[in-house]
Amino acid sequence: MLFGTIVGSLADKQGRKRACVTYCITYILSCITKHSPQYRILMVGRVLGGIATSLLFSAFESWLVAEHNKRGFEQQWLSVTFSKAIFLGNGLVAILSGLFGNLLVDNLSLGPVAPFDAAACFLAVGMAVILSSWSENYGDPSESKDLLTQFKGAAVAIASDEKIALLGAIQSLFEGSMYTFVFLWTPALSPNDEEIPHGFIFATFMLASMLGSSLASRLLARTSLKVESYMQIVFVISSASLLLPIVTNILIEPSKVKGGSISFGGCVQLLGFCTFEACVGIFWPSIMKMRSQYIPEEARSTIMNFFRIPLNIFVCIVLYNVNAFPITVMFGMCSIFLFVASILQRRLMVIADKSKTEDWASMKDKNMEAEPLNI
Repeated sequence: MLFGTIVGSLADKQGRKRACVTYCITYILSCITKHSPQYRILMVGRVLGGIATSLLFSAFESWLVAEHNKRGFEQQWLSVTFSKAIFLGNGLVAILSGLFGNLLVDNLSLGPVAPFDAAACFLAVGMAVILSSWSENYGDPSESKDLLTQFKGAAVAIASDEKIALLGAIQSLFEGSMYTFVFLWTPALSPNDEEIPHGFIFATFMLASMLGSSLASRLLARTSLKVESYMQIVFVISSASLLLPIVTNILIEPSKVKGGSISFGGCVQLLGFCTFEACVGIFWPSIMKMRSQYIPEEARSTIMNFFRIPLNIFVCIVLYNVNAFPITVMFGMCSIFLFVASILQRRLMVIADKSKTEDWASMKDKNMEAEPLNI
C-alpha cells in the first residue's frame, strides 16, 4: 500500500517496460532474501515483494493496453488476450508451478527455499524477453509533472468521473473479499483439524478459475452481451457462494470429533468455494476489459494503484482482527461486500448506457448541422 503505490505510479511517467523490468529485479531480490534466517532481511524481502506485486498488477496491463492501441488492433482482441492470460497464467501455469515447487521440495529434497530460487530463474528469463522484444510506452511523459501532481491528477480523474470511481469501488470490494477468502478457506474446511488435501483442493480451485476464465472469453466474444450486464450476476453468485459456510453451520450440526477426513458440511462448502473461484476466473478478464474502457491512458498505472489502496487497507484490518470474530461473521462480511459490488455494477451499467446515449445524440446533432453545408 505504501511503497507499491508510489513505485507503481512511476510507470506512467518513467515507462511501462521499465516498470516491468523493475518488477523482475525487485522480485528476484525478494526471492534471494529467503535464504537469510534474519527477521530484518526477511522483512526487507516482504517490502520488495509488496512493491513487485503492485507493479505486477498495474504495469503489465498498462503496457499491453497502450501497445495494443498504438498498433491499431481491434478492441475485441484485447478481451481475448485478457481471457487467455487468466486461463493460462492464473490457471494452468499456477497448477504447474505448484506441482513443480512440490517436486523440488518433496521429491528432490532441495529444501523449502528451492521454489523461490526457481522463481528467480523464471523471472530472469522473463526479464530477458522484455528487454529484447518489448518497445517502451508511457502514460504522460511530461517532464513538468512530478509524482504529487500525478497523484492529484489521478484523484481528480476518479472524483470527476463516476464510472472510474465505481470501477475502483467494485474492484476493491471483490478483491478484498477474494484475498480474505484465501485466509479463510483452510480453517473453514478443517474446523476440527481434519486432514484435508490442501494441494489437491488448491488445484481444484485453479481448475474452477480456469473454467471461469474460459467462460469469460465466450461472454466477452459476444458483442450483444455487455460486460457490465453479466458481471452483476457474477457478483450475486459469488455473494451466495460465500454464504454457504453460514448456511451449513446452521443446518448441519458441526462435528466435535478431532481429526479425521473432511466432513459432509466441508464438502458442501468446498462446492461453494469452487463456484466462487469460477467467479474469480470470470472477474479478472472482465475487470481488465472495463479498466481498458474507462481508465484514461495518461494515468492508467497511477489510477490502478490508487484502486489498490483501499483494498490493502481492508485486507490489513481483516487479518489484524481475524481472531476477534467467528469465521462465519467473516464470510458474512465478504458476502455483503460482494452483494454491494453487484449493486455498484448495476449503477455503472446505467451510467455507461446513459453516457453512450448522450454521445450518440451529440454525434447525430453534429451530423445534422453538417448536412446543409454538404448540400
